[in-house]
Amino acid sequence: DLDEMGALGLIEAKVKAVINAAPTMTGKYPAHGAIALLRAGIPIFEISAHHFPLFACPTVVSIRGNRIVADHFSVPCRRFTYSDWQKLNEKAQENLGPMLSDFIDNTLNYARSEKQFVIRPLELPPLKTDMKDKHVVVVVRGRGYKNDLRAIKNYIEDYKPVLIGVDGGADALLEYGFTPDLIVGDMDSVSDDALTVVKERIVHAYPDGRAPGMRRIKELGLQAKVVAAPGTSEDLAMLIAYEKEAELIVTLGTHTHMIDFLEKGRKGMSSTMLVRMKIGGKLVDAKGVSKLYQRPPKLRNLWVIPVAGLFPLAMLGLIHPGFRSLLGLFKIYVKMMI
Repeated sequence: DLDEMGALGLIEAKVKAVINAAPTMTGKYPAHGAIALLRAGIPIFEISAHHFPLFACPTVVSIRGNRIVADHFSVPCRRFTYSDWQKLNEKAQENLGPMLSDFIDNTLNYARSEKQFVIRPLELPPLKTDMKDKHVVVVVRGRGYKNDLRAIKNYIEDYKPVLIGVDGGADALLEYGFTPDLIVGDMDSVSDDALTVVKERIVHAYPDGRAPGMRRIKELGLQAKVVAAPGTSEDLAMLIAYEKEAELIVTLGTHTHMIDFLEKGRKGMSSTMLVRMKIGGKLVDAKGVSKLYQRPPKLRNLWVIPVAGLFPLAMLGLIHPGFRSLLGLFKIYVKMMI
């Protein structure tokens, strides 16, 4: 079930086609990746999973009808069409009720086991990033993040909030000209550039203390702190801002509903639900900020108002006969003076 963000990454990379060794869409739930590729004009070809190892090395292939051909192999393929998507999407819509029921059950079951993590104060190492009584923006590279970042760009420039990038969210901030103050995550989807320029890093570890992301940090010769916690890295980022006494926590691109979590391979949202219950009084979505915050006019831009007011008067004067006569006399006077 190809997720939408994965598909958007492929579209931005301008791929010619996608060869998938797993079902592009199963019909279990309405996954949005396949339709995003098809609407972008990128064809999808499905192959058997046991043929996948043939593509392990960089290989030049050509797609000819119902076969994928290379120098050392030729395998059958099947094109995933818009008709396939329609049928599977109808099936997915029928499955929404049972899927939602299972999702709620999973969320509640895990919430019982994870509630102590949210109830107790989060154990944090000393941080350089000061968030006390400040606005904090938590950026996740999720659905609609570009539009949201564009919408609150003025707010970030004027308020200068603490910027937390959750893994690839740090690259999203850099893309719009902002340097993150802190990166939180397992470091699997953030660029080396972002890890290098950021001021502080926190590796999200499993509850048992294992932190696979530290290996990459060490390979880059960088320093990072480790925080063990269940749930997602975006949950951890919000809790860090809360524990550090942020005045307001603005979330951008975060996962909020069932399809979001199913596309990430998670069958529940227990930690997210619990975290939002705990910090809800300080939490606001970026879409709300963009609607409520309007940048006040700057003094250096006020010259536009009198200029705009004088422009129609100047145009009227140029076409009025009396004004043109006066202008002609002024030209004669200037010539006489010269």
